[in-house]
Amino acid sequence: MSERIYLYKRFERFWHWSQALLIIIMMLTGFEIHGSYALLGFAKAVQVHTLAAWTLLTLWAFTIVWQFTTGEWRQYLPTLKKVDAMVKYYVLGIFTDAPHPFKKTPVAKHNPLQRLAYLAFLSLMSPLIWGSGLLYLFYPQWPAWGVNQWLSLEWVALAHTVGGFMILTFFVAHVYMTTTGHTPFAHIKAMITGWEDAH
Repeated sequence: MSERIYLYKRFERFWHWSQALLIIIMMLTGFEIHGSYALLGFAKAVQVHTLAAWTLLTLWAFTIVWQFTTGEWRQYLPTLKKVDAMVKYYVLGIFTDAPHPFKKTPVAKHNPLQRLAYLAFLSLMSPLIWGSGLLYLFYPQWPAWGVNQWLSLEWVALAHTVGGFMILTFFVAHVYMTTTGHTPFAHIKAMITGWEDAH
């Protein structure tokens, strides 16, 4: 038996899909800049990568305001409650058709493992990728800032690449997890329509 609940508001769906598109663009252009393949050419890849980064930062600014004015920021507060049940479910239960230990509601959309993953994204991956990216972008200003005496462009580039691989890993895991609903596309459909069939 299922219950249909409205989980994802219009702006929430807009920023989710816009963010996904911008991250995909930045991964594609970022790995081209890194020299992994040639598609747009180095100069064009840098231009597109930079534009996508500034667009994402702008989107995040609006999203942060939206999160705090609506109270949705509470959805991301980490918790260890039921973490063991979630780990057991994803390691074993999901393959034995066990019931899901977490029930989504409009005030609790993310299970404990998702909350911890988003905490890692916000506290570790985001500062690494954005800090190194902005340092990379503003490299010509390093002498004026006095950081060129102790900061190496090679180390900044390495940090940015490590951050890129971390984001890629998070992205792949995130896409995989969308297929673990009662049907492979149930979670994706919910993020398109806003409505989730809670089983």
